[in-house]
Amino acid sequence: MKMTADLEKAFIKQIIKEYESAMLYRQLAIELELMNLPGISRWLKTQSVEEFTHADKLIKHLTDRDNHPVIGDIKTPKVKVTSVTETFDVALEAERGVSASIRELYDAADKARDIDSRSLLDWFVNEQIEEEATVSEILGRARIVNEDGSGILRLDAELGASA
Repeated sequence: MKMTADLEKAFIKQIIKEYESAMLYRQLAIELELMNLPGISRWLKTQSVEEFTHADKLIKHLTDRDNHPVIGDIKTPKVKVTSVTETFDVALEAERGVSASIRELYDAADKARDIDSRSLLDWFVNEQIEEEATVSEILGRARIVNEDGSGILRLDAELGASA
């Protein structure tokens, strides 16, 4: 069942948000690569790819329902970080923004009485809970080591191994 034009616009807005998030994670990966922290950089690159995958899920949902997804204007990130803690502060703020946007999309689908979107949006809500928790945990660990070299190198190795 084709969704309403307004709901389609809301989905397109979320697609753009996912692309912007992907670009932010990619820029953060570059910043950490420049800090000689290849493991954290690799983890951030993996997050960037995951955000592209999220956009693709939304695009597929639209095309499967005979709607027309359009990639709109994507704001490229203007971010330069100087520490691991600052990196994950930026990432957590971005994840919270994506979560808020998903909730807005969920509300728009409810208002449109579009139950066909519910399972996809439930998946996104759960994914964002996981994303925020993961980034928050990493940020907490970065704060514990307080930019101590050996602690940061350990975090770098752990995140690099998990990416």
